[in-house]
Amino acid sequence: MTGDRGTRRPGRALTALLCALTAAGLYGCSDPGTREPSPTPTPPPATTAPAPTTTAPAPTKPAPRSPLTGLPARLAPVLAVKIDNVAAARPHTGLGAADIVYVEQVEGGVTRLLAVYSSRLPELTGPVRSARESDISLLAPFGRPVLGYSGAQSALNPLLNAAPLHLVTESTAPGAFRRSPDRAAPHNLYLRPARALATDPGAPNAQDIGFRFGPAPTGGTAVDSSTVRFPAARYTFTWSAADRAWRVAMDGREARATDSGPLTPETVVVQRVTIRPSRFQDRFGAVSPYTETTGSGTAVVLRDGRSYEARWSRPSATADTTFTTPSGAPLPFAPGQTWVVLAPRG
Repeated sequence: MTGDRGTRRPGRALTALLCALTAAGLYGCSDPGTREPSPTPTPPPATTAPAPTTTAPAPTKPAPRSPLTGLPARLAPVLAVKIDNVAAARPHTGLGAADIVYVEQVEGGVTRLLAVYSSRLPELTGPVRSARESDISLLAPFGRPVLGYSGAQSALNPLLNAAPLHLVTESTAPGAFRRSPDRAAPHNLYLRPARALATDPGAPNAQDIGFRFGPAPTGGTAVDSSTVRFPAARYTFTWSAADRAWRVAMDGREARATDSGPLTPETVVVQRVTIRPSRFQDRFGAVSPYTETTGSGTAVVLRDGRSYEARWSRPSATADTTFTTPSGAPLPFAPGQTWVVLAPRG
């Protein structure tokens, strides 16, 4: 009889077999001492920071420069004013603000001034006097400027009306004028420039009339003063190093403006021209001279304390006036106010 110890129970053998099969399924045929390496994680692609963007500054637009002075200025329409210049009309008002001052011979050998404004406007200018035939041609290069004057002889009016000018007189625009109680007529009429320009809202801006501005040319002759004579008038221009300009004297006396003091143009042009009788007369029967500003001739340009020989040329009334050295190179003016003295040839 077999005892309990010699008898094998079937449940224990089945359990051992299941354990062996389980172990084979978990480890297969691999060496239980060797582990497969864990996969190395792939790093994310490197990111490049965007380059900082810089906006190029917009190019600076150069400030506009006046074609009449060569200085920075807001471009504006042109106003020309005929100015009295006998002794009773002095001192003047508003001349210091002019871009250009022309000196013209009239009846009796005396002179009148034609002041041209664009860059700056004084509150008042004057005394204002009558226009002459020469003004029509002289102002043609300016386009269609406003002309302020006291009137003209009846025979000249058709020519003025047909010219490329916007005419302003006391009768057509009384609000643009005032009479001074401090002067006797006819030397007491003054123009309000802003009001005169307001009568022509469509007036074109200042344009190139042939002047050139820049550094002084080489050469020239150092001068302290220069005098220009008319039959019954005399102008002297004396260099002022302190002002960097020329001080003006008329008939031996310093010329001043009531609102700005001594008259001090940076450039003076003595333009030698033909002055001949015109077909017009004043109310006393004196023949009005006509100043020819077309053609060509000699000139003297005063700037920076020196005198330069020059030539001027203007082929027609619609052309600009150019000033050159004797060799033909452009002769630049000093930036600022210019006086052009239309002096008789010889």
